[in-house]
Amino acid sequence: MTNQEHAPVAIISRNDETRLGTPLLVFLHGYGSNEQDLMGLSQHLPEEFTYLSVRAPLQAGPGYSWFPLTQEIDYSIDAVAHSVQALWALLEPLAQQHSSVTLLGFSQGMAMATSLARYQRDSIDAVVGLSGFAVDPQPLEMFDDAKLEENPLPMFWGRDLADPVITQDKIEYTLAWVPKHTELTSETYPQIGHSVCMEELQDVAEFLNTVVLKKN
Repeated sequence: MTNQEHAPVAIISRNDETRLGTPLLVFLHGYGSNEQDLMGLSQHLPEEFTYLSVRAPLQAGPGYSWFPLTQEIDYSIDAVAHSVQALWALLEPLAQQHSSVTLLGFSQGMAMATSLARYQRDSIDAVVGLSGFAVDPQPLEMFDDAKLEENPLPMFWGRDLADPVITQDKIEYTLAWVPKHTELTSETYPQIGHSVCMEELQDVAEFLNTVVLKKN
């Protein structure tokens, strides 16, 4: 793996005046993937959203990563902070053009989604995390978890309890973090491993319709 950093790359489901004022959902892919990976999920999610899929900045084999990982999926919190700030620099002007901003992250992308929400709570309406985790920010000061305690983050977290990729220490930290900082909808899906299933996408769509679009 190389730590070579690339300029931001993103694809969007509609890029004309029809997207202005619509709710925005941002896909954040997992380690070693790219911006094409999650975009196909949009066909199973509410059509009201404009979908933006962002490529992570660091080269990771044939794909990309948000921050470097070791074999034990350890990470540098400084690298997390750098990627979070770079992602927000890309999203901030877009956010002003949409009625809401929701982040959907898979695996390492969930770490990014929850981290960005902890950095810019006032600008993020909800987070969907799939087969991922929240990072332990110590001793990082840019995360404002106190603000999330005052204004908990609506969050969907879907996973397989036997996920073979996300290590137990990261799951334990996330389980300890979510009660004080989120309004959590949590679902588990046996035997999906480190992946996404159709039942999960249906639950995500229901969450988006209810929590973000306020349909029910």
